[in-house]
Amino acid sequence: MPTEVRVPTLGESVTEATVATWFKKPGDSVAVDEMLCELETDKVTVEVPSPAAGKLSDIVAQEGETVGVDALLANIAESGEAGSEEPKERPAEAKSEETATAASGAAEGGKSVDVMVPTLGESVTEATVSTWFKKVGDPVAQDEMLCELETDKVSVEVPSPATGVLAEIVAKEGDTVEASAKLAVISSEGGTAAKDGEVEHPGGGSQYTTPPAGRAQEDVEDAPSAKKLMAEKGLSRDQVQGSGRDGRVMKEDVAKAVAATNAASSASAPAASAAPRAPVAAEDASREERVKMTRLRQTIARRLKDAQNAAAILTTYNEVDMTEVMALRNEYKDLFLKKHEVKLGFMSFFTKACCHALKEVPEVNAEIDGTDIVYKNFVHMGIAAGTPQGLVVPVIRDADQMSFAEIEKAIAEKGKRARDGKLSMAEMQGGTFTISNGGVYGSLMSSPILNPPQSGILGMHKIQDRPMVVNGEIKIRPMMYLALSYDHRIVDGKGAVTFLVRVKEALEDPRRLLMDL
Repeated sequence: MPTEVRVPTLGESVTEATVATWFKKPGDSVAVDEMLCELETDKVTVEVPSPAAGKLSDIVAQEGETVGVDALLANIAESGEAGSEEPKERPAEAKSEETATAASGAAEGGKSVDVMVPTLGESVTEATVSTWFKKVGDPVAQDEMLCELETDKVSVEVPSPATGVLAEIVAKEGDTVEASAKLAVISSEGGTAAKDGEVEHPGGGSQYTTPPAGRAQEDVEDAPSAKKLMAEKGLSRDQVQGSGRDGRVMKEDVAKAVAATNAASSASAPAASAAPRAPVAAEDASREERVKMTRLRQTIARRLKDAQNAAAILTTYNEVDMTEVMALRNEYKDLFLKKHEVKLGFMSFFTKACCHALKEVPEVNAEIDGTDIVYKNFVHMGIAAGTPQGLVVPVIRDADQMSFAEIEKAIAEKGKRARDGKLSMAEMQGGTFTISNGGVYGSLMSSPILNPPQSGILGMHKIQDRPMVVNGEIKIRPMMYLALSYDHRIVDGKGAVTFLVRVKEALEDPRRLLMDL
């Protein structure tokens, strides 16, 4: 008898949720407590685990559907039930379409498992295969990372669905694949090492080769971060000396190679200057480097330009005296760290101040939908973060309901996941307002670009000591310029200025924000 998967209790006053993502598809094997899907409510994201081991026989509630508490989501068939077992014999027509390896495995009682493109997220229909971490013939363990896909918004790691040997790679690096497309085939047989030059079959022969000693270096899988950096700097594998296990190239090895290349170029500059000058065009061409834009970078470029074309973006400026915030932070930082095990930073103060101002000027937290204005009675705060792959904006949901500690923990956790390229699509969707801190890079003033469909974004900048007139006296104060870019179609100048003034007032008298410190 199948086991039903139902919507769990969602929390006080929450009666429905939206099915955001399914992590399994019908026919997939599942273990007890293995995550099946993710639900989104207006307050939290809820993960739904499997109540039993078996196979996911059918999905009742599809992605994007709204479901109530205790609604049926899916059914789990126990492994021993009819209908959940693997077919014992495949039709002859199906066998003729399989590769010789897979057919041989089936004849001997073995089987192959397809590696499919996982669910990529709402509105994402395709991805690019950026990196394969395994090659045909390599043994793989279940859940070991096989490859990395790059979508318009995030990088997605694809784990192995079974233990075995990578029998075939269907989608090569650089190929564009659609959701649920086949990436590779895993043979569940032949996981043991073969002799050099032999091929190991399930019946006892050899199917996959172990590389000769002379090829050891090129078969060592370099660190993904090192590969990306080598591509960015235009270095080939043989220009970098690996210091990792078995000569694996690490990111720091690439950095050393870049430094050595730059030093060599500087040393040869005097000699080069003595040679006859080449034609300008040819000289420039030899020093250019052409690198294909990543899908994430293409998306960033397109969305930023779309924002400029669609919205009537205007920016208003103000400045804030950070004296009181800095004093308060110094006063409580040790106690805060001891109590909450997270550091008290400036971002929580700015998040709180913005939530306070958004309540008074709700149009800055709204968006345009056709001919309607949609007012959000909640704050999902986007925190812009620069990563090696590009700019991403993870969202802290219901930031207006959070304490300082909860905000700091959320920012730290999202920031780490952003830098590691681990953010999911759901974590970057649904923001109502964004904060961008260019001050961490030394920016003194800037005009941030809106993050559509949002109508406002706050730009923070560098804190710099400047002479200010305070009570008729000139004093040195730590000052920061603030910039609010807003969509003038929905936000008038009065509302924008009022919002920025309220943020300034809250930061210059921050003790009123500390009721839940």
